[in-house]
Amino acid sequence: MKQVLQSLADGRTDIVEVPAPRTSPGSILIQTTRSLISSGTERMLVDFGRATLISKAKQQPNKVRQVLEKVSTDGLWTTLDAVRSKLDQPIPLGYCNVGVVQGVGAGVSGFSVGDRVSSNGPHAEMVAVPKNLCAHVPEGVSDDTAAFAVIGSIGLQGVRLAQPTLGECFVVTGLGLIGLMTAQLLRIHGCRVLGIDMDKSRLDVAQQFGFETVNPAEGEDPVVAAERFSRGRGVDGVLLTLAAKSSQPVNQAAQMCRRRGRIVLVGVTELQLSRADFYEKELSFQVSCSYGPGRYDPNYETKGQDYPVGFVRWTEQRNFEAVLDMMEDGRLDVTPLISHRFSIDRGAEAYNLLVSNEPSLGILLEYPSSGKPLAGQRAVVLSTRVMPQVSSGTPRVSFIGAGNYGGRILMPAFHAAGVAFSTVVTRSGVGSTYYGKKYGFVRSDTNSEMVFSGDDDVVVIATRHDTHAELVVRALEAGKHVFVEKPLALTLEEVNRVEQAANAARDCVLMVGFNRRFAPQVIKMKALLDSVRNSKTFVITVNAGAIPPDHWTQDPQVGGGRIIGEACHFIDLLRFLAGSPIISSTRLAMGAATGDTVSLQLGFADGSIGTVHYFANGSKAFPKERLEVFAQGRILQLDNFRRLKGFGWSGFSKMNLWQQDKGQKACVAAFLQATREHQTSPIPFEEISEVNRVSIQLATNS
Repeated sequence: MKQVLQSLADGRTDIVEVPAPRTSPGSILIQTTRSLISSGTERMLVDFGRATLISKAKQQPNKVRQVLEKVSTDGLWTTLDAVRSKLDQPIPLGYCNVGVVQGVGAGVSGFSVGDRVSSNGPHAEMVAVPKNLCAHVPEGVSDDTAAFAVIGSIGLQGVRLAQPTLGECFVVTGLGLIGLMTAQLLRIHGCRVLGIDMDKSRLDVAQQFGFETVNPAEGEDPVVAAERFSRGRGVDGVLLTLAAKSSQPVNQAAQMCRRRGRIVLVGVTELQLSRADFYEKELSFQVSCSYGPGRYDPNYETKGQDYPVGFVRWTEQRNFEAVLDMMEDGRLDVTPLISHRFSIDRGAEAYNLLVSNEPSLGILLEYPSSGKPLAGQRAVVLSTRVMPQVSSGTPRVSFIGAGNYGGRILMPAFHAAGVAFSTVVTRSGVGSTYYGKKYGFVRSDTNSEMVFSGDDDVVVIATRHDTHAELVVRALEAGKHVFVEKPLALTLEEVNRVEQAANAARDCVLMVGFNRRFAPQVIKMKALLDSVRNSKTFVITVNAGAIPPDHWTQDPQVGGGRIIGEACHFIDLLRFLAGSPIISSTRLAMGAATGDTVSLQLGFADGSIGTVHYFANGSKAFPKERLEVFAQGRILQLDNFRRLKGFGWSGFSKMNLWQQDKGQKACVAAFLQATREHQTSPIPFEEISEVNRVSIQLATNS
């Protein structure tokens, strides 16, 4: 299927052939008929992509500060690689979609195949959208009109926050798509509306609707006009529906308002406010968040947990429905807002128009209406090369998952080791196509069945944590060698299932990506410590940094939390250096809700002890990882996998690297060597299982 993607590196907009998404639990699969380009948000993204690197940096000073901090701790080359990789990844454009339901996922009610719906899906021939971000399109509303429903809900949420009452007068600053719909919504509430914009063509559309207008570009003073419009009292409220790089619009709004007036920011402006303007009039100022309550709440948007209507009357979905209802009865008219139409094949031309000087407003993308469902068209052939035979000794490798780590770290490591890439599978198909082309995969897909049923030798699993155990079991049962990103499993029951599958597939190599034990400086430490007969003391300090509580890694059901999902790396590292089984483990946690600032105490069978300080409350200017080992009057100290120092060691004082090396390439190379030479896993499965069980026990205090 075709989808619109944009490069953040150079701003190029491409129409790319990607696999169609799958129907997943909680989501609806929709075949698109129309989608609307957001003239504000999407233009900002395209302009940002086309800007120079220096201009990008000026627009995002916070990101520049993060980059500089990373340079100081991880080194220049590691940081440059991360920045280039981030900018190089394409992003899907669009969030105003209309289409026909082709599939309904488990747990979804109220939608059926054949229903016509509006959603926040991207510009693509087929989209999979969570149920709470979809709404039925009434029979009397055309696809063209319904494509404006999501944009309308953004304006409606701003209006709800402004709380207009019958007879009040309002100013709408910025008469783009959202502004013109916001003005109509205010009039539906019984308000008088004054529109402000510097684009004459947009002012003409506003006048068609019967609104009074002001054009500052022609010398008109908006404050004077608002004073006259409000009969000298000051307007009751101002809604800012524009994108501006100065604070003038919001300060101007304050001057327009009456005492105790309301200002709602729906768009984007600088916010250097004049305290005197707000203080003397006791003005209210609020920023509106997109479509309404539920936005950016994963429980609502992703998991489908609706808010009770008695407590939250207007959610995102209910705002969509309200806008569509007003379209059906004619109170909300978007026909004059449509300025251009393009077929999806000509989508790149539409974006060139968007950033040109030619006037435009509502740009619709139209999709083929052949009646042929696209739901089954998943695999996309990326290369016609012939896959090598097993006898050649070149492993055939497929990837399930191509997120940032899988695509930026693991794929290059496997590529450098000399493999033949076969199929790459992701949920949306965008990542699989991008990385598939970049590294020479034969196919891109959104369905993993081909991976398990095909004749590939190796399956790499780099998906979210809650899928690892099931995918590992399926791959082992299919007779594949498996490289899985940590963790192996989230529960003890899952560990047991994987153990059973591994015991039944003894010819298959199963390895978890515990790469730190393969880092060159850790290998040196292990060699030095092997000469020490006495027990050892280990201290690892991990300056992990904070992650929001609602991030998927913090969800016990999806990410497992940071002990299982991340701290397992360091438990494994100590297990490797100690060379002895873990016989005891305890956890001391700071009283945070997420439990990601903890000290983990480990006891080993040889009498060694280890502590993992995994802290989320530190400064990013401090090294992310520090390992210290105390052994028989000697000390080893490793900082961030760049600088290793020895104290009291005969013949060894330091081992420094120009570039950070956490052992990812060596880890992959060792795994592939084991598959080629029919050896056991470079990390004994007993240790993998032991570390996983200890991590789960520490996370659950069991």
